[in-house]
Amino acid sequence: MNHGGGVKLVYWFVFPPPIENPLSVLAISITTVALAEIGDKTQLLSLLLASRYRKPVPIIAAIFLATIANHAVAAWLGVLVSDLLSPQVLRWAVVISFIAMALWVLIPDKLDEDESISGRGPFVASFIAFFIAEIGDKTQIATSILGAQYADALMLVVLGTTLGMLLANVPVVLIGKLSAERLPLAMIRKVTAALFAILAVSAAIY
Repeated sequence: MNHGGGVKLVYWFVFPPPIENPLSVLAISITTVALAEIGDKTQLLSLLLASRYRKPVPIIAAIFLATIANHAVAAWLGVLVSDLLSPQVLRWAVVISFIAMALWVLIPDKLDEDESISGRGPFVASFIAFFIAEIGDKTQIATSILGAQYADALMLVVLGTTLGMLLANVPVVLIGKLSAERLPLAMIRKVTAALFAILAVSAAIY
């Protein structure tokens, strides 16, 4: 087992290295995840939680904490993978991953009708449901890819993807179905796919 990689990750969290374009990393992380989250299973879950509990503050707090925990692990795994691969192999792995994401986001998502939600109160139920639903979801995978690509900006990736999730989910929790129904989901999916395709080309060139 490689303990050096884990030690390095902890060091990066405490003493992050200087980043050439921190705002671009943050902007890319926010934008890709916010767009990928629109119409996604976890956004539909946010709508379900809002309609069931009608208590936006604990639901939003749960979404925030569940996303931070989930995406920190996802980005960390991305960095671990990048640490195991040579720069050339990593480069093309990121390119292929972005292309796969571009195709994946074109597929409309839906929430299972039998989606189970804990009856332990709005905060605990929302945290558990959202954390579990995010595992293996588009936005979690995107976070891992971003973590692998921007391994020296791990904190910015986690911060950006978390903010992106909040941008997409908070309006749904506050306004409910009204905000979700008025969004041009087909167009948003195409824009998101185009963004991931641009990131793939960028990763291939640079």
